[in-house]
Amino acid sequence: MPAELTIFDPWHNRAGVRKDPRLVVDKDEIATKKFFPDHVVPHLCHPLVVARPPEERRYLAAQHLYQWLRFTERFEVEVVLRTVQGIADGVSGVELTKKMRRDAMKICVDEQFHALYSIDVADQIEELSGIPAVPFDFGPHLRHIDGVAEANPTYAKLVKLLQVIVFETLITSLLQDVPRDDDLIGVVRETVRDHAADEVYHHAYFAHVFKELWAQLDQPDKRAVGTFLPDVIVRSLKPATLSARLALAEVGFTPDQVRAIVAESYAPDPVMAGIRFAARRTIGMFRKCGVFEVAGSREAFVAAGFTDPGVGRVAALDTVDDIRAAIQGNAG
Repeated sequence: MPAELTIFDPWHNRAGVRKDPRLVVDKDEIATKKFFPDHVVPHLCHPLVVARPPEERRYLAAQHLYQWLRFTERFEVEVVLRTVQGIADGVSGVELTKKMRRDAMKICVDEQFHALYSIDVADQIEELSGIPAVPFDFGPHLRHIDGVAEANPTYAKLVKLLQVIVFETLITSLLQDVPRDDDLIGVVRETVRDHAADEVYHHAYFAHVFKELWAQLDQPDKRAVGTFLPDVIVRSLKPATLSARLALAEVGFTPDQVRAIVAESYAPDPVMAGIRFAARRTIGMFRKCGVFEVAGSREAFVAAGFTDPGVGRVAALDTVDDIRAAIQGNAG
């Protein structure tokens, strides 16, 4: 019988959807605070963009914030919820206890709440700032990440479960940096901080789900997972740039300049370095569960651009306190 988790027992009193008030934008901060940190918006650091007037750079920062909030909303609804509801219904492909399935329903509520307040904050900022958002289309990114399932139809359901396991166990620099940046609009810091508070428990839950899943897979399935798992990570984390392209065009960059700015700001090597950083704890979890002991897994990760994952120093996170410390930037 799969093991139980107790971390969701106090959910009714702890979860953001149960206890947090609506996030409201302080209109006095709109003109004086930054929308997003420059260092997490690669194209804002490009020389051609740095040379533009402050109001144009501010416009681009606002567009990146809108993109991040709308991406969060769509990812929660179209990727996370479809799989977590399957866990709740007992049709995800991994055997879990009844209690774990009920905990998945709590996560569904959390994620729908995250989607709601992300789009609510975006709408408020758009109205108060007077900066209209460029169109956002999640479809290309969804097709991109689901490409792994299309290429491995026998494992399509498993791929979609792994997408969520990967995404819910990542620890990005954005989660660590934004809540502590006093130069940002307060509601942006609060949005990321509140999201991260719930994600601590989601990380622990999905680490447990992966442990159960890996133990239940037979050797042929483990070998298959080991070969496509790096592609799941890379596709899930590769930056979407369509909104950036539209925003750059809006401030007057020529098509050739837009292509150059995006190509140079999102070059393969730094993008891959960012993916390795965000996925380091997830890879530590895979290592702990024995993924890299399966023939071909380590080689597939190395070929995808990961440094040798079988000998990495970054460990999996075993407790809620460890996860919280890592998200807050207090752990190595």
